Amino acid sequence: MPFPRRLLSLALRVRDLGAALGFYRDLLGLEVEEDPPFFRLFPQGKGFCLELHHDPKAPLRPYPSLGLYHFALLLPNRRALAGVCRRLLEAGAFFEGAADHGVSEALYFRDPEGNGLELYRDRPQGEWPKGPLMFTAPLNLERLLAENPKATPLAPETLLGHLHLHVADLGEAETFFAGRLGMEVTLRTYPGALFFAWDGYHHHVGANTWAGPRRAPEGATGLVGYTLLDPKGREETLLDPVGARVRLTGHGATP
Repeated sequence: MPFPRRLLSLALRVRDLGAALGFYRDLLGLEVEEDPPFFRLFPQGKGFCLELHHDPKAPLRPYPSLGLYHFALLLPNRRALAGVCRRLLEAGAFFEGAADHGVSEALYFRDPEGNGLELYRDRPQGEWPKGPLMFTAPLNLERLLAENPKATPLAPETLLGHLHLHVADLGEAETFFAGRLGMEVTLRTYPGALFFAWDGYHHHVGANTWAGPRRAPEGATGLVGYTLLDPKGREETLLDPVGARVRLTGHGATP
């Protein structure tokens, strides 16, 4: 049985709209609804929304700095992952690498303004590691690409699977994601990182301190906010990396 969908949307501030649309619309194949300066992008199945906030005067976010480490799109199967990987590689997209995490196979890219993008597919839960839930091992990229000889856009069923954030303090992150939102801490073995999830999933949110205390300028490009659907059916829109400002909407929610 598939895990419930928990991540609904992500918003990024972008300076070069043409480059962003070239990547997310033309290359990845997302559909666009335009309401300038906002551009909402969806896969064909509308399993998530990526909202681009266009601000041509926004300073570029320095990397690394507090905020988004990467957001991760979950493909329905290995063939779909191979097809979109081939498409990005053939187009010369910024490729950071590939990894086998035990629970998943993952590919890492960057968009034109440096935002981290992970593309991954989950292994069946029965095949997940019995020891530490996740690890990092090499992934045979040639073997993966052999699964699909065609370069394809994102599959219609693609979802927003998880987010990974640069945060200032892991204790604060745990207080918020585990304490306030009720997620389980699923992994503590990565130095400087914690992982959180609902529903027995491997992680909906990762948090790390690998960027140190460095902050981006006010109004910089990058992460603006994201929306989670909690197990009580509340949509929680987080307006900064660890949710110091939260807006709750949906059935049973309170401000």
